Amino acid sequence: MKVLSLRCANGHGFDGWFASDDEYMDQNGRGLIECPLCADRIVSRLPSAPRLNLSGQRQPVPATALAAEEPGTAGATGASTAPSLQALWLQAVRRMIESTDDVGQRFPEEARRIHYGEAAPRGIRGQASPDERQALLDEGIEVMALPVPAGLKGPLQ
Repeated sequence: MKVLSLRCANGHGFDGWFASDDEYMDQNGRGLIECPLCADRIVSRLPSAPRLNLSGQRQPVPATALAAEEPGTAGATGASTAPSLQALWLQAVRRMIESTDDVGQRFPEEARRIHYGEAAPRGIRGQASPDERQALLDEGIEVMALPVPAGLKGPLQ
């Protein structure tokens, strides 16, 4: 099993597990790999160092301890905050999913009904084309496009 470091076109880093390099190339070529944060399917492989398990080695030092000891490392520059920001973003998306009603393709219609007082006010989510979103904004109805990763759309394992 190979663990590859991957990055989408939006700069989100994540790991992928593959049986071989050929399996990665095949899946990426067919567009089967997507970013878990933004669902972007333009994914590239990052260089990664091999991991060697040698017997008799001492326990690995946690990355946080290394960052605190060595000035100029990722911890000192703030680069290590990216994974925590990704985790916070995913947490916010999960909370939004839990606290809103999914109205699917009826989103523009339902947003108008709520805005004009024809339906009870509540948080909704669904799908709308860019033209439909712009029409809602022109009517004074606040909407926001938020890509939801495919892993969050269904049951989590």
